[in-house]
Amino acid sequence: MPKFLQRRWHGYHTVWAFLLLLVLIIVVSIYNWALGIASLFLAGTLCFSMLQAEISFRRNLVEYINGLSFRIKRVEGEAVSMLPLGIILYSEDRTVEWNNRNAGDIFSRKSLVGEALQELLPEVMSSLTGNVPVKRDPAKEGVLKDIRQEISVDDRYYQVVAIPSERLLYLYDITELVVLRERYEEEKLAIGIVMMDNLDEAAQGMDDQQRTSLIAKVASEITEWSKQFEVYLRRLSSERYLMLLNHRSLQALEESRFVVLDEVREMTADLKVPMTLSIGLAYGSESASELGALAQSSLDMALGRGGDQAAVKAGQRLSFYGGKSNAAEKRTRVRARVIAHALRDLMQESDRVLIMGHRVPDIDAVGAAIGLLKAAQMYNVEANIVMETPNPSITRMMEQIRRDDELYKTFVTTEQALQMMTEHTLLIVVDTHKASMTMEPRLVQYASRIVVVDHHRRGEEFINDAVLVYLEPYASSTCELVTELLQYIHDKIKLSPLEATMLLAGITVDTKHFALHTGSRTFEAAGFLRRIGADTILIQRMLKEDLQEYISKAEIIKHARMVYDHIALVVTSPGMKIPQLLIAQTADTLLGMTNVVASFVISERPDGLIGISARSLGRMNVQVVMEKLGGGGHLSNAAVQLEGTCKQAEARLMEVLAEIEAKEGLFE
Repeated sequence: MPKFLQRRWHGYHTVWAFLLLLVLIIVVSIYNWALGIASLFLAGTLCFSMLQAEISFRRNLVEYINGLSFRIKRVEGEAVSMLPLGIILYSEDRTVEWNNRNAGDIFSRKSLVGEALQELLPEVMSSLTGNVPVKRDPAKEGVLKDIRQEISVDDRYYQVVAIPSERLLYLYDITELVVLRERYEEEKLAIGIVMMDNLDEAAQGMDDQQRTSLIAKVASEITEWSKQFEVYLRRLSSERYLMLLNHRSLQALEESRFVVLDEVREMTADLKVPMTLSIGLAYGSESASELGALAQSSLDMALGRGGDQAAVKAGQRLSFYGGKSNAAEKRTRVRARVIAHALRDLMQESDRVLIMGHRVPDIDAVGAAIGLLKAAQMYNVEANIVMETPNPSITRMMEQIRRDDELYKTFVTTEQALQMMTEHTLLIVVDTHKASMTMEPRLVQYASRIVVVDHHRRGEEFINDAVLVYLEPYASSTCELVTELLQYIHDKIKLSPLEATMLLAGITVDTKHFALHTGSRTFEAAGFLRRIGADTILIQRMLKEDLQEYISKAEIIKHARMVYDHIALVVTSPGMKIPQLLIAQTADTLLGMTNVVASFVISERPDGLIGISARSLGRMNVQVVMEKLGGGGHLSNAAVQLEGTCKQAEARLMEVLAEIEAKEGLFE
C-alpha cells in the first residue's frame, strides 16, 4: 500500500492516541481500580473495532485497485489494437511476433505472426540490416536512431518508423500527404523560351509576303504543339515565344523528346535551309525571376550547341534533346566584324596577350593561336602562345615553326605564362570553352579578362566569366573563325606564308580535306589564306601519314564489326595500347567504308585510360552519345576518356546506343 495511505489520520496517529489513552487509564486505576478496569475494557473494545475497520478498509482498497488495474489493462489492449496506425513487434530473426489489428488490415491479413519482415517490408529490412546508410545516435556510440522510411502497399503510402532497440515498427498512413506533395511538385512553375534560331537564313531571298507566310506556318505548328501539352504560349517577337507550364507538362515534353523540333524541321524541309527551333527551359527554383534567367541561359546553351535542340535546366540537372542537324551557317558577317572590333579594343587595353588551347593541342588549336598572335602583334602588344611539350599530332607542324625564330620564341610553357600573368593580361582560349580542358586551368582561374574563340557545340561546363565569347558551332574549325576575325581586326593585316599556311592547315584537318563541315564561308576563308601565300604543298607534307602508323591502323580496323546495320565498332584487344591520335584517325578511316554512317573506336591509351573516338557523316549525333558517357565534341566528331577496361567501355557504349535507339532512334 502506498505510504501516503498508510499515514492517514486513523493510521499511526491512532496508535499514538491509544497509547496516550492507556497511560490515562493507568493513572485513573491508581486512584480507582474499578473505574480503571472499566476504562480498560472500553478502550480494548474500541481498539478491536478500529482494527477490524482498518483490516476491512485495506481489503476493500486492494480489491478496488486490482479491479481498476484489470479494467485499465483491458482498455489499454483494446486501445492499442484499435489505434489508427499499424504496430508490429518482431523477433531477433526478423519475424513478426505480434501485430495489432490495423497492421493486419494494411497487409489485408488477420494476423502477421510468423511472417518474415523481408517479405512484408523489404525496403525497411535494407535499412535494418545495414545495406542502406542510417543515422546513429552520437550520444550512444553505435546505437541506431529511429529509422524512418516511406513505403507503398496496395496503392497506399505509409511511413514506417523502426525502433531497432525495441524491435518495434510503427506504420502511419500518409497517403493524403504523399498525394498532396506529388500534386505540389507537378504544379510547380516552369518557364521556357522558344526561338526560331535561323529565321534570317531560312527566309533568305523571300519577299515580305513569303516571309510572313513562313513565320505564320511555323507559329501555327508551335501553337498546336503547346495546346497538346497544356503549355501557355505568349509571343514576344516574330521569332521568339514565352512558355509557361507546370512540371507535369514539362515531364510530358521530355518524354516526347520535344517532337516539335522534328515537326518544324520536316515541315520546312523543302526550303534551301530548313527552319529549326531552339528551346530553353528552367524548373526547380522558387523565384520566377530566377527561373526566367535560367530559361534564357538554357536557350543560350541550346544556341551555343548549334540550335535545333532543347536544353532543360532542372535543379542541378541539365538535359539536351534534339540536335540532329548541323548548325546553320550564318550568311552575314556582322557578328564577326563586331567581335573583331571588340577583340581589337581588348588587345589594345592589355599589357600582354596570352593565347592558350586545349590539352594535347591539335593543328587547329595551334593554327588559331598563331593567327591571334599575329593580330596582337599588329597593334604592338606583346603576345605569347602557351604550349607544353608538343604531341605527335603536331610534330611536323612544330618542325616548320622552329625554322621561324621570331615565331618560335613566342611559345612559352605554362609555368612561364603563370609568371607573366598580371592584372591587365588578356587570356584568349581557343578551340575549347571548358576550363578543365585547357592547357593550364590555373591561367583561367587567375586571369581577370578572358576571351573564348571556339567552334565546338557548347557543353554544360563553360567559362562563364569570359568578357568576350565567339562560339559558332556552324564553323568548320577555330582557324576559320580566326581567319574571318583577322580580315576585320586590322585594315592591312599581313600574314607571312608560314602563318597563313598554319591557319589553312587547321581548316584542312578539321574538314578532312574540305569533305566535312564545310560551308561557303569555309571556302571564302581558305581562299583568303591562299591569296596571301598559304602553301598547300607544305600542308600535304605536314599531314603525310607514317607507313608504320598506316599498318597499325589496318591492324586495328581488322577488329571492326557492324552494329545497328550502319555503325562500325572497333574494340581492340586487351593490353593493346594505342595513342589517341591513332584512335581518332582509325575512326575517320572507317567513315570511308560502304554503308558506314558512324564509327566508334575503343582502345586503351598509353596513359592507362580507355579512349573512345566517335565520328559520323551527319545522320547521327555522336556528340550526344559521348556526352552521356562524360565526354563531348561535335555532332559528327566527338570523344571521351574512361577508366576501366575496353570491355566495360564497350558495354557502356552499347547501353547508351540502345537507350537512344529506343527513345528517339539513332539516325535521322
